[in-house]
Amino acid sequence: MTSPEAREEAVLEAVRERRERVNEAIPEELPIQRPERLYEASRYLLDAGGKRLRPTVLLTAAESLLDVEPLSTDYREFPTLSGSTIDIMDAAVSVEVIQSFTLIHDDIMDDDDLRRGVPAVHKEYDLETAILAGDTLYSKAFEIMLETGAKPDRSVEALNVLATTCTKICEGQSLDVTFEERQDVSPDEYLEMVEQKTAVLYAASACLPAVLLEADEETVDALYGYGLDIGRAFQIQDDVLDLTVPSEKLGKQRGSDLVENKQTLITVHARDQGVDVDNLVDTDDVEAVTEREIDEAVAELEAAGSIEYANTTAQDLVAQGKERLEVLPDNEARELLRDLADYLIERGY
Repeated sequence: MTSPEAREEAVLEAVRERRERVNEAIPEELPIQRPERLYEASRYLLDAGGKRLRPTVLLTAAESLLDVEPLSTDYREFPTLSGSTIDIMDAAVSVEVIQSFTLIHDDIMDDDDLRRGVPAVHKEYDLETAILAGDTLYSKAFEIMLETGAKPDRSVEALNVLATTCTKICEGQSLDVTFEERQDVSPDEYLEMVEQKTAVLYAASACLPAVLLEADEETVDALYGYGLDIGRAFQIQDDVLDLTVPSEKLGKQRGSDLVENKQTLITVHARDQGVDVDNLVDTDDVEAVTEREIDEAVAELEAAGSIEYANTTAQDLVAQGKERLEVLPDNEARELLRDLADYLIERGY
């Protein structure tokens, strides 16, 4: 049996290799043009980095569907199940562009200062330019998706997936904002919000290759479900890591979600167990909270079983997602998709 360390290294290498190819494609699909300031702002976060996890899922799912050795086939001339070829890299860039659009607008809404170690777009440029940059990325994602060369009916279906995904992301973001004012959010409501805000883009990334490569509906649905499952697990694990990983590894203050009164599966569960979640820490200032306060809050959440509940939920979702991959051929790329699912809840910072 492969050790977790060896599996993580294999996943990281697979992500690195695909990230390099996606990074090369981004300037080709989103060049700096007039007006330069708008396109520089649009490219700003894309150029700042990112793991490119969603494009990795998309490209790997395509390789598994076609039963080809990973990285052996030109993504720009990728064979479909009917024997034609398409540019699957365009689809990968499209989902990463959508991800960048959501980050720009998230940072504006939260008035965050930093993203990926650099000033947020609205801080580096200005609010108006950041809004326009996000809007530009949103529209460009659809333009890029149209360039895959897929059959017309499959292109329309892919655009529908992308449009529905963007709508659900906005709905999920709206729910998240609403939840901050509520104390009666249920675990099911929280999971619905996470599904819409975070998981749907993983779902789109996983199913779009099946759409574009002309797979059957069963395969499309199974891969969409895989993406939803691992996307929800990813967000839940982020909730756990916010409390359990040291601040220096997180790159932000540990427990910041708790200090800012953000709803997580952990706090939702804890409130149901009678924990006074709102008073676990005495300050609403992230910079003022102490490590001792966070330690004491974590101890209370552990005693309520809330952190274990979140961990178990994430693990169950990953197991369910991996089962959905049985629709794919038994090959190296499918195994990598399974390992990616594990990595999303085992990863460190």
